[in-house]
Order: sequence, then C-alpha cells, then structure tokens
Amino acid sequence: MLSRVAMPPTSTTLDRPQRWDSSFDPEMSDAVVDRLLATAPFKDMLPEAFPKRMALRDILKNDTRLRRFRDREIVVRDGDHGTSAFMILSGAVGVVISPDLPASMLGRRETRKRSLFRVLGQLWSGSREPESFKKSQLSLDGGLNSKRADGNSVKVYLQDIPRILNEHKTATLQQGEFFGEIAALSRMPRTATVFASGDAELLEIRWQGLRDLMRYDDRLRKHIDKVYRERALETYLREQPFLRHLSEADLQKVMAQTEFGTYGDYDWSGEYKRLAQSGAGGPPVQEPVIASEGDYPNGIVLMRAGFGRVSQKFGHGHRTLNYLGSGQIYGFREVAHNWQHPSATVPLQHTLRVIGYTHVLVIPTKVMEEVVLPKLPKHMLPPPVVPRKGVDAVDAQEDVGAKIGADVLEFLTESRFFNGTATMLIDLDRCTRCDDCVRACATAHDNNPRFLRHGPTNGRIMVANACMHCTDPVCMIGCPTGAIHRNDVGGEVVINPTTCIGCRVCYNNCPYEAIRMVEIRNEAGVIMVDNEMKSISKATKCDLCNEQLGGPACARACPHDALVRMDMTDLDRFANWLKR
Repeated sequence: MLSRVAMPPTSTTLDRPQRWDSSFDPEMSDAVVDRLLATAPFKDMLPEAFPKRMALRDILKNDTRLRRFRDREIVVRDGDHGTSAFMILSGAVGVVISPDLPASMLGRRETRKRSLFRVLGQLWSGSREPESFKKSQLSLDGGLNSKRADGNSVKVYLQDIPRILNEHKTATLQQGEFFGEIAALSRMPRTATVFASGDAELLEIRWQGLRDLMRYDDRLRKHIDKVYRERALETYLREQPFLRHLSEADLQKVMAQTEFGTYGDYDWSGEYKRLAQSGAGGPPVQEPVIASEGDYPNGIVLMRAGFGRVSQKFGHGHRTLNYLGSGQIYGFREVAHNWQHPSATVPLQHTLRVIGYTHVLVIPTKVMEEVVLPKLPKHMLPPPVVPRKGVDAVDAQEDVGAKIGADVLEFLTESRFFNGTATMLIDLDRCTRCDDCVRACATAHDNNPRFLRHGPTNGRIMVANACMHCTDPVCMIGCPTGAIHRNDVGGEVVINPTTCIGCRVCYNNCPYEAIRMVEIRNEAGVIMVDNEMKSISKATKCDLCNEQLGGPACARACPHDALVRMDMTDLDRFANWLKR
C-alpha cells in the first residue's frame, strides 16, 4: 500500500505592502483633514490632478500630523537630520540665521581637548564602575531647559530669547509659510535652528507626502524649486571646480537649467538591517538606475547626497567598478569628449545605480556645451574616452576593484561600508587578538570601551562594530533632544550623555550595530533609576577620541599595525593599506 507523502507548499501568500500601512499619525481625524482642505495651499490644489491611489485627502490623512509648540520651544536644530517639512498653520516661528547658537543651547556638548595631565591621569583612573557618572555630569547646561511632556516625548526650550534676538541675526516666518523642505527632500542637515515665537501650531509633512504633493501640484513644486535654487543651489554649484571660473551671468544660466532628482529608498537603513539580520545576501532591493551604459549622455550627474554604484557590462551581468559619494560627478568625461570630438562621439561608458537613497543634480549636455565647456581652462578638461574593445573589456581607469579586488569591492558595496569616514578596519593576518585596542579605548573613556572587536569579515579584513562616523548618518534622524550630533570641529558623530534620554531612536536607526544602550550608574556603582524606579539607559558609541590628544586610542595602541581608521571613499589609500 502506497503512503501519501505531504509535499511542501510551492508558494506563500502574503498581503502586498501598501503605501500607507504605517500612517505618520494614526490618530489623524477626518475633521482635521477637512480643516486642512479648507486651508491654503491645499484648498487651491485640484483633487482631480491626484490619482485615486494617491488622493489628496489620503496624503493629508496619512502623511501629515499636527504639532503644537509652546513659546521658545525648539522645532528643528541647525545640523540635525530630519525627514519632514513644516507648514505654519497658526502663530509664528523664529529662524536663527547667524551666527550659529552655542552647542549648549541645542542640547549638545562643547568639545574640549583634554590636557596632557588629564590624559596621563586616565592610566590610573580606571577603577571606576562601568558607565558611571557624577550627578553634576548629567545636569543640563545653561541655555536650554528640557522636560517630559505629552507621554514620552521630550520638549526642549530656549532660554534668554531677548539675548538671542540681540546677538543673532534672526528672521520670522508667519502663517502659511513652509520651512525644512530642502533638508527633508535632499537628506541634508538642517541649515538653521527654528523655534516657536509664541504658541504655534504647525503641520508636519513627512518627506513621502511632500514628494507626492509636489508631483501632482505644479504650483507647490515650483515654489519649493524656487526656494531650493535661492537657498542652496548657487552655493553648491560654486563649490564645483569646473564651475568656479564662470561669471555670475553664466552661473545663473546653469542654475536655471539644472534639474533635481531623488532616487531609491529614503529609509534604506531599516530594510538593510532586516536583510542583514535575516542572513540574506545580495542587494537589499533592486537598485534604481540613474543612467545606463550605452545611452546618449544627456547631462552630467552631480551627487548631492547618498551614494551611487558605477558598473560596467561584463559577460552576462555587470561588474562593480567604483562607487560615488556626495560631491562626485558622473558623465563628465563623455560630455567633454563629445564636445571636443563631434565626429567621434561616444555613449555613456558605465551604468550609475542608486545605493540606498540618493539626491542628485543634473546639468544638461546642452548647457555644458554652450556655457561651461567653452570657458573651461584646457588643463581642466578630462582625457578623451577610449571606447571599449569587446564586451568583456573593463575600463581600467575607472576600475577600482582591480586595485583592491572585485570581491572586496562587492563586500564593501553590499554592506554599505563606503558610508564610513572613519571605518575601523582590522587586518586579521596581523591581529594577535591581544585586545590592546579595547583596553586603550576603555582607558580613554573612563573604563568604558566604545566598540566591539567583532564584525563582518571578508578574507583577512574585518570591519569592526565601531561607529564609522558616516557620511549619511541615519542614526541622527529623529533624535528628540539633539543629543546625537556632529562635532562642530571635526565632524565626528558624538552623543551628549547629559541630554540623551535613552529613547533608542539612534540605536534602532544605526544599520551597523555600532550604538549600544547601557544602564548608567553613580560613582558607587549603583544603577541610576528614575522616579518610577526604572533603570536609566543612555546611548553610547565610539566618539573617535575627539577629546584625546593624538586621535583614536585604538589605532595608536595596536602593537602590530593591524588596525586603522579609514575613510572608505579614499579607495587608493585603502588599496595601499591592503598591499603593505
């Protein structure tokens, strides 16, 4: 008698993820949406211009939330990373233009180098309990006052507003005005501190909703486009070497034709973390293509924020040659070649794909040929493009993988380690596991090591679980008090324990497991608790020894030169380190 064998299922049925599975404010009511639809600029938008799957009402209901701020309360801080824009529904806000407010007013800590005697004193002061603080170390600095309100949210207020108005150039924004849209769309840091001037009610719009409103309402798109050109575009273009020689009139011509583009997953870190934790390999998502090999070069692409993968056809697939970060350019060689050699034009030699989320500027070829290239000094023109010979030929000039190994380049790219400006690399062939690096780190931080000598490996290379001080620091998005921030001097990403409230936002955002939550103690080693007798936790991570003389103690302590802190955009230096 034959027994029936149960066959494994051939497929699994899942609900397809929807655009609004997670609303910005689950409590947003229809009455509030009705009020918004009766308020400019939404009342002037044409509902029929929006598709049914992206109705204007649905965008307002799912991608916005009301925020009420009290007088002097900080709305956004200069240097913070945010994912939303704001519109003033009632009241007014003040904008601090210049000079910047002191760090203490923004929930940050002034960085001061330790004296030589203090550094030497660290050698015998390691008997303190781990993660212990004096009470004075956790008292708020002058200039701000924070308190708990509205459940678990934290509100931070500025003090001495008259002095701020006297000593700083400020501006006032009134009802109906927008702010924060540039940072929200481009994933760049906030450029000014904004605080409530009197009680104010604001509409916060997350970036997805702002993007869709701009897509289907031409007036809003033109307004934000105009603001971007006035506030950010000219400054950025003037920083480009190939545009510095242009006159004001010529630069205005370039600005008028420059196009903006955003690609990829804005919240890439969450998807990346889920994939990494599941052990799956390969790219987390299908990488959007900005420009394809073989196409006509319609313009040059300037990377404004994020990263792009440069690849070339190889056999039946693509081979990664390099990756581009903020400030780098794609397509310039081909455009310049075709302008110089009109009878021997070439198509794009590489494909540019998005890794994560990328904001780009595109200068059309016509503008380059008519305005920029004719006035560019000859020594600044790139060498002619040499077309490939055969489908498997690889552009040696662009192939960084040839210097460091194609497998290593793929490892860095798939793991997104190119994001790091101070990535901790360990040569496992040289490392003897002596842990001198860990002990040096602990000594430099009052007996509290700030990294783990553990992490992903490729061959003999380990990338340790230490803060990489990323170019795109997604850990900084959403910190309610400004505790995690960039150091004004060196740009390191640091945490102020005084204003850290242990909310875990940075911990959850970091895709590299470089932030830890620790229970803090007093000097006697007793765990500190709040009024509800719950232990107090704070976020901690590598601060690149920004208060130490001589820089990172971990690298200085390695007796075998096995450990280095590396800017992963400098692949030539990385290649030289590998070939020591």
